[in-house]
Amino acid sequence: MNDVVATQIRKVAIVGTGLIGAGWAAQYLASGLDVIATDPAQNAEANLRRSVDEAWELLTGIGLASGASRERLTFTADLREAVSKADFVQESVPERLILKAKVFAQMDEVAPAETILASSASGITMDAIQSGCKRHSERCVIGHPFNPPHVIPLVEVVGGTKTSEAVIERAMTFYASIGKKPIRLRKVLPGHVGNRLQAALYREVLYLIQQDVLSVEDADIAVCYGPGLRWGVMGPSLQWHLGGGAGGIQHFVEHFMDGFVGLMRKLETPDVTPALLQRIIDGVLKEANGQSVEQLADVENKLVLQFLALRTKAGRTLP
Repeated sequence: MNDVVATQIRKVAIVGTGLIGAGWAAQYLASGLDVIATDPAQNAEANLRRSVDEAWELLTGIGLASGASRERLTFTADLREAVSKADFVQESVPERLILKAKVFAQMDEVAPAETILASSASGITMDAIQSGCKRHSERCVIGHPFNPPHVIPLVEVVGGTKTSEAVIERAMTFYASIGKKPIRLRKVLPGHVGNRLQAALYREVLYLIQQDVLSVEDADIAVCYGPGLRWGVMGPSLQWHLGGGAGGIQHFVEHFMDGFVGLMRKLETPDVTPALLQRIIDGVLKEANGQSVEQLADVENKLVLQFLALRTKAGRTLP
């Protein structure tokens, strides 16, 4: 894990300590930062500390930043107290517009002027979230993680119409400094980018299953042991560069793209019926073979971190 942290950001406030917020807290602590968390829910502090403890073994395995410690986590039920002491805020309250807008307005009232207010929102725009901020709406930005935040590196960064370019750049730099892979979204789209890509692929998965082309299990195998393996190393566009052989992407575009465009035009949308959904449920439970969600998630997280360690070892030979 990168020891270099943006110099002006030393204390992060976590607002909302559910699944996403707890993962962010673990990530920031492992990055050598002070974390002050807040959540009004009963037993929120105990649940948060338990989640951080569970994540710590994984994070220790990939390497902690200098000074990283769970002792640097403090908790308060007072949102204003947490935010007023922070250099950076990561909000992860439930995905409800009225709630998020209210929380951002409250944070904007008390946060120091230079403090960035970032939201983990996946489906609500920053324009809507920052609408009630009267002091410094320009410092509000989306920093959407993939779950769990302490394992998956991707962070999607997008501002609202009032967000300043400088804040977006600072957020990008900060996320990169703690080992994340931030990407800049220059337009606001429902679902950002990662979820749209997942939806596009799963639409075809559903269609193929509905058309009795293959089973749920075989669809997962097709993705996991086919293109999914490559996508974990290089993205699809760079893969086409390899697919073009010695001529690279130019050769691929000239000789193969027409075939793919023709295939794209034949893709159809499934009729998502109750029967199809039940078929998916039955197939997934068969694949799980009695293992709990927690057991499967533990296996996945460990394998993902091992893979990321291999990428790090490969160094500059990978994009």
